Amino acid sequence: MQATGQSDQPDTGQGMAHRLSVAPMMDWTDRHCRFFHRLMTRRAMLYTEMVTAPAILHGPKPRLLDFSAEEHPIALQLGGSDPAELARATAIAQGWGYDEINLNCGCPSDRVQSGCFGAVLMERPALVADCMAAMRAESDVPVTVKCRIGVDDQIPEEVLPRFIETVAAAGVTHFVIHARKAWLQGLSPKENREIPPLDYPLVLAMKRRFPDLTICLNGGVASLAQARALLDQGLDGVMIGRAAYHDPGSTLIGADALWGDGFAPDAFAVVEAMRPYIAAHLEGGGRLHQITRHMLGLFTGRPGARGWRRVLSEGVSRPGAGLPLIDAALAEVQALA
Repeated sequence: MQATGQSDQPDTGQGMAHRLSVAPMMDWTDRHCRFFHRLMTRRAMLYTEMVTAPAILHGPKPRLLDFSAEEHPIALQLGGSDPAELARATAIAQGWGYDEINLNCGCPSDRVQSGCFGAVLMERPALVADCMAAMRAESDVPVTVKCRIGVDDQIPEEVLPRFIETVAAAGVTHFVIHARKAWLQGLSPKENREIPPLDYPLVLAMKRRFPDLTICLNGGVASLAQARALLDQGLDGVMIGRAAYHDPGSTLIGADALWGDGFAPDAFAVVEAMRPYIAAHLEGGGRLHQITRHMLGLFTGRPGARGWRRVLSEGVSRPGAGLPLIDAALAEVQALA
């Protein structure tokens, strides 16, 4: 097991830690992505990709669960619907030192439906409550839920409060709500992120209805200004997804101001801070692309951003690609700064 321990990051406190978070995204928010994001924000809660409970029970645990101490605060997102399996996976994850364990009740892909987890669990709130009770019994850190406002022909105004009430009765106090329905038939996962209309007023209504619960909103949030506006309406937190990945410079640098923290490193300083991490990864036999693919959007909207992306994308597969390629890509931006 990789020693993770607690970092010297500021103590956000559970009530404040989720003012901004970066969504769990399959194939995107791996450990390299999270380390990169952490260099831009000391405060935002970072989430792992979803890991299924059976994978943790039977798979390569270090590969699935290891992370760097610098990534704190960090949440592990689990997928599953068997209370006993989820409890065992939670107990195993305890040893890794995560700050939160989250259950996925929102992913609409065919794979998760066939496994009876993800968004399909919106139809089974009592089962979710059983899962959460089992997970809480094995966890020393908060256990939370990420869900949709409903699925298919469900009426969100009826289904969502019932779901929250049922799951909260199992002791869950924190819900991240993707403010869209999920259509389990007829829409792809990508379409489910874009086509069903957003219903922010419903999520805001859930905060008013359950004032003692931590309610965070996910879905369609594309800027820090938008996140701040939602927080100002009474939400406890806002989760940013693809915008934080494709344009991390705009969405994460300066994000700590949401906590009254002035930490806001320059994008060039972020690249410089990545150099030792990249060097260690390469020395350990890793490939440059595994890290630089997460960095392509750092200079989005700035002169030279296209050259930065081009140099990294074209050169990363060449034999011996390493830190000199980073320097060459950075020169494309520096020349126009």
